[in-house]
Amino acid sequence: MTEPDRALRLRPAAIAEAWRAFWFRPEPAYTLGLIRIVFGALMVAWTVSLKPDLDDLFGEHGVMPRQPSIAFQWGVFEIWTSDRALLIGWAVLLVSAIALTVGWHSRLAALAVFVLVVSFAYRDPWVLNSGDALLHVEALILALSPCGQALSLDRRRSTGTFWSAQNRAPWAMRLLQIQLSLIYLSTVRAKMSGHAWPEGTAVSYALRLQDMLIVPTPHWITTNALLMNVATWGTLALELSLGILVWNKRLRPWVLAGGLVMHSMIMITIAVGFFAPAMFVLYLAFVPPEVVQRLPDTIKRVGVKSLSRFRSNSPTTSDRHDMRRHQQVDNNSSPRSHALSPAERIEAAESYGDLTVCTRPITNGVDRTGGTRLIEQQPP
Repeated sequence: MTEPDRALRLRPAAIAEAWRAFWFRPEPAYTLGLIRIVFGALMVAWTVSLKPDLDDLFGEHGVMPRQPSIAFQWGVFEIWTSDRALLIGWAVLLVSAIALTVGWHSRLAALAVFVLVVSFAYRDPWVLNSGDALLHVEALILALSPCGQALSLDRRRSTGTFWSAQNRAPWAMRLLQIQLSLIYLSTVRAKMSGHAWPEGTAVSYALRLQDMLIVPTPHWITTNALLMNVATWGTLALELSLGILVWNKRLRPWVLAGGLVMHSMIMITIAVGFFAPAMFVLYLAFVPPEVVQRLPDTIKRVGVKSLSRFRSNSPTTSDRHDMRRHQQVDNNSSPRSHALSPAERIEAAESYGDLTVCTRPITNGVDRTGGTRLIEQQPP
C-alpha cells in the first residue's frame, strides 16, 4: 500500500464510511436466518430439558419457593408465582421457540423467548450457568433484529419461497461477532488473573471433577504434567486467537475450526450445559451469506453423490437375481442337497480314490440312460 493510499484510508471521512459499511451496508440476511433457525432449535431443546425438574427448581415447593429480590431483575414469575403459571410459562416458551425456529411471526416469537428465558433465569438464578446467560443475550439480539426476513415462514408468505432473504443492514450479525470476541478476550483475562491457568494445571483440575464428568478421563492423563501443561496453555492460546484472529478472513476458518474442536471436546467430557451450543450460534455469525444461500444445493449435490456411490457399490437387481440363480444351481448340484441312495452317493462324489465319476444318478454302476458311468482315471 502506497503512502497516499494509507493517508486516504486514515482520513476521518474514510474511517466514517468504513464504520457505516461495517454496521449498516445492506447484505442478504441469509446468515441471520440460519442463526434464527439454529437458535430456535437450541431453545426448544433447552425448554424441554427444564420439564423433568421444573417443579423442583422453580416451583412453590422447590428449592427456591419464591424469586429472590435482586435489584433490576424483573420477571414474569415474580408477578405470577403459582405452579400453574410456571407450567403455562413453560408451554408458551416451548411454542415460541418452535415458532422462532420455523420463522412464524419471528420477531414476536423472539421477544416471547427472551422474556420467558430471562424470567426463568431470575426465578432461580442459582441453577443456571454462563451458557444460559449467553442465551439471554442472543435472544435479545434476535428480538431486536429482522430475523424473520430470511429462511422463514414469514418470508414464504410474502414471496412464496422459504429459502430467500431480504437485503438488510448487518448490525445484528456484527453484535453477535463482537460478542464472541468479547467472551474469549474477557475469559483469557479472567483466567490469567488466577493461579491454575498460568501455572498450567487448570485442565487437570477440571478433568478430575468427578461430579461433573460425562466421560471419565484416565488417571494417567490427568496426572501427566506435560500433557496438562500443553492442554492448559494451548486452551489459553486458542481462546486468545479466537478473540483476535477471527477478524482476519484468511485465518478465520482455522481458528473457528480449532474452537469447534475445543468446545466439542469440553461438551462430551464435562457437563457444562448449553454453553458450547450457545457459542456455536455465535460462530454462525461469521458464515458468509452466499454460503448459506447455496446450502440447499450443496446438501442436494452431496446427497446425490453419496447415493450414486452407494448404488455403485451395492449389487443391482439383475445382479441379485443372478446370484440367487447361481446359488440355486450350486444347491441343486451339491451331493448334500438331496437324500441319495448309496449308489447315487458314489456317482455324486467328484473324486474318490482312483475313480472319477459323473454326478448323474446311477443304479448298480450303470447309467440310467444305458451307459456305464464309472471311469478309471489315475490321480494327477
